[in-house]
Amino acid sequence: MKRVENLILYRMHRSCEEDRLFCDTAWILEHYRDEEYKKEELAESFYNCLCQLAEIAESHGFEGNLWRGFVAYLLVNHENAYSRACELREGVKGSLRELARHDFAIIREYFECDLREPGKYFGVECMESILDFKGTGNGGRFFNRRIRDRIGELAAHLSGAADTEAFQDAVELFYGEFGVGKLGLHKAFRVRHGGEGTEIVPITNIAHVCLGDLVGYESAKQKLTENTEAFVSGREANNCLLFGDAGTGKSTSIKAIANQYYDRGLRLIEVYRHQFCDLNDVIAQVKNRNYRFIIYMDDLSFEEFETEYKYLKAVIEGGLEKKPDNVLIYATSNRRHLIRENFSDKEEIREDMHTSDTVQEKLSLYARFGVTIYFGAPDKKEFLHIVEELAGRCGLARKKEELFLLANQWELSHGGRSGRTAQQFIDYLLGVQ
Repeated sequence: MKRVENLILYRMHRSCEEDRLFCDTAWILEHYRDEEYKKEELAESFYNCLCQLAEIAESHGFEGNLWRGFVAYLLVNHENAYSRACELREGVKGSLRELARHDFAIIREYFECDLREPGKYFGVECMESILDFKGTGNGGRFFNRRIRDRIGELAAHLSGAADTEAFQDAVELFYGEFGVGKLGLHKAFRVRHGGEGTEIVPITNIAHVCLGDLVGYESAKQKLTENTEAFVSGREANNCLLFGDAGTGKSTSIKAIANQYYDRGLRLIEVYRHQFCDLNDVIAQVKNRNYRFIIYMDDLSFEEFETEYKYLKAVIEGGLEKKPDNVLIYATSNRRHLIRENFSDKEEIREDMHTSDTVQEKLSLYARFGVTIYFGAPDKKEFLHIVEELAGRCGLARKKEELFLLANQWELSHGGRSGRTAQQFIDYLLGVQ
């Protein structure tokens, strides 16, 4: 058997816990019968590997043969020159593919190893539970269900591969459909600044909403969809500002766009205002990937004394380095012009000698968004229509007259008419009925 150390592109790093689990299990498969090692110590290591396999299976929602599912999981997460070249496109040719074929020959040997043999040698009585694992039914918390099931399907395809070429073809097909690594397997991300610099971290529990869940605002939704469709299709598209009254569905619309276009390579990266200084690092990490990224800024606004917007201005348009074609900025705000304006900004007499310059400075950030979409608070008729539609979707059995009367009373004491207020009202009725 060839050794893990002979891998070229798919190098396993012991600093990574999951890579270390693969290396430890592979080492046991090679040496568990060697008399030079104490059987008790090997058994302890083997049991530890089984424990980690079970932990990963439960947290990720995997079932079936846990060893093979784990190897498939490693393959879809391993970012290297070959896997990145394959993501969201048909298989590559040339030397990279030949180097990958060398690695897949080694990995396939380990993949096909039967853990029953070391399990029998060490007296493990519950090996069938590892080789035909049944989950608790919670589906795991790490992936959405579709990705989890697709990794399970990949493990099944790899099990049926007649040779190394078929094994490689199955992995390439996955890379071409979903991509590779955290950027391929997750829809949305946040930014974390740690000891190793700026890191893009997956959000594993994004709300599964679609634009159809937002009642009304058809013109606004169409404008947002058209801009995003152009972006993911590789055509020219604009940075987008969704502004208007609170609770009208601005943030929900962007989450829905992320869900709608995920299959076509769209990813969402949430950035908070205090992280604007990290924007260049974030863009540098994603600009050469075969995905389309929306940098999402929720509730974007600035007081007069706050200067973080200057970082944002430079990143959007104005710096020496051109913003990559695979990156757009989508922001939501209750303010149209983002930076607080005062009447004194337009007064003829004030401390600032150049009044018009001050006004232009405050409007310059807004002007960098090529598409602006307004989400206004609904009038009374529209509000009641939203309430009625949401009640029907939830199967709420109330007479229309009673429902509307209670809705009007609710909005008077809960911040006025909005889609959010309507949803909170329906949630309240569902909780007390």
